[in-house]
Amino acid sequence: MAQQRRAVNAPMLFAGLLALALSLSVTVLAFYGLIGFESAGLDTSLLSDGYFHAVVWFSIKQAALSAGLALLLAWPVARALYYSPRLWGRQGFLSLCVLSFVMPTLILITGLVALLGRQGMISPWLGPDWNLYGLPGILIAHVYLNLPFAVRVQLLQMQHIPDSSWKLAAQLKLGHWQRLRLIEWPALRAGMLQLFGFVFVLCFNSFAVVLALGGGPRATTLEVAIYQALKYDFNIPEALTLAWTQLLIAGGLFVLLNRMGGNQWLGVDSTRQRWTPRPGAVMQQVHRIVYGMAALTLLLPLLALLPGVLQVDLARFDWFAIARPALITLIIATLAGSGALVLAYAMLLPLRFAHIRGRSALALLLDWLSTHALVAPAMVVSVGLYILLLPRLDLDHWGILFVILLNLVLIVPYAVQQLRPRLLQFDHQYDRLVRSLKLGLRARLRIEWPYMRRACVTSFALILLLAMGDVAIFSIFGSSDWTTLPWLIYSYASTYRMGESSVASLLLLLICALVVWLFEHVEKGARDA
Repeated sequence: MAQQRRAVNAPMLFAGLLALALSLSVTVLAFYGLIGFESAGLDTSLLSDGYFHAVVWFSIKQAALSAGLALLLAWPVARALYYSPRLWGRQGFLSLCVLSFVMPTLILITGLVALLGRQGMISPWLGPDWNLYGLPGILIAHVYLNLPFAVRVQLLQMQHIPDSSWKLAAQLKLGHWQRLRLIEWPALRAGMLQLFGFVFVLCFNSFAVVLALGGGPRATTLEVAIYQALKYDFNIPEALTLAWTQLLIAGGLFVLLNRMGGNQWLGVDSTRQRWTPRPGAVMQQVHRIVYGMAALTLLLPLLALLPGVLQVDLARFDWFAIARPALITLIIATLAGSGALVLAYAMLLPLRFAHIRGRSALALLLDWLSTHALVAPAMVVSVGLYILLLPRLDLDHWGILFVILLNLVLIVPYAVQQLRPRLLQFDHQYDRLVRSLKLGLRARLRIEWPYMRRACVTSFALILLLAMGDVAIFSIFGSSDWTTLPWLIYSYASTYRMGESSVASLLLLLICALVVWLFEHVEKGARDA
């Protein structure tokens, strides 16, 4: 049996290590390209610079505030969904949460500018001192993007409260605050720190939101500072110093998160609630109000796109100008998403065997390596690879391949996080049985696939949507000959063509909504089967 196990493990381990090497090589080559450019090194004098301290402090502050506000505001919404499962439009709201979390950032930015910008629809009601640009705009955008995710995670945690706990509470006649303190909060507390850290990392690494809504040097994060050092000054040592700082802070926190386990990134409301305490009439009304306010908050920036669309003469609009970029975006995202899903599945093979053999330290290392791209600065990876390849390849001709490759590598961590719990659960339940039957690699994969099909569909939907929103990579490797839809939106907005920007944003939003609908339709069919 040991010989058969080694025979089965060898090709699987080789494939997994090869996938890990491919992902790591992109990051290593990117940093090598920067370091090797005119023998550039770290700018250690920057560490004592007041500008550096201000950038690091603002990066941490805005991420902490964004994560804290997202979790705090998500709690009453999750409670309303949990205690009032028959709220009107509940399933549609959960679908909207998925869409809001994964939709391209430029759609939200366009909607927020139309709603809260200098000429925004509700800006006159906010007073003469209101300014969207700066910390307020960054917090609003980050809370909007991450609150839906926090709502779904907290709702899932509450749905895992066993019926016996509520029935015992009813028998003991526990009051509202006693149930909150003894039953509800312990269920949430277990994953609250991990959820906060995860949202913190997402906000800490945010680029497009801070670039568009930062409003100046006083609201600059490490990622934007890296972009400015490379784009405007081409100061490689400064960019490297900032990049390593970001990698150490975000990477260190991410290692701690991995030790605590992983959150589900995307999923439908699949847990059936069998019995929950029925809230009183007043509390039911409070839940309806909270639910209504949350739905309105998520819808407003999307509805704000409509007035801009109505300003455009749709009969004379050049639809080909956005149809071709939309098709290119779908092709790039589909190729990158398909490759990322295969790569993530392969990268998890060594991690699975490390868990099976009880090597926790090795498993932790492999886990971090497989998700390292989540904390690697996307701008640095793109520019470093561009500098390395520029004298060696015709990037005007081959640039689209590297847009696909870099998108693939940078979205792999999301697929890894989605597939990992399901694969480890399969190994925990069936690995001994599979090995006792002496199944080969193909036979094992045929058994795994029905078990993993739903997780793969979920992962593919997530990474497809993430790849469709890319702007940073295209800004380096892109070309006007094959413009993507997000870059077209950015081009329209930067030239104050807000009508065309709204039309393009609405088209991209409809494509994302269709992907979410198809994903949930497949998920529902799989559950009912």
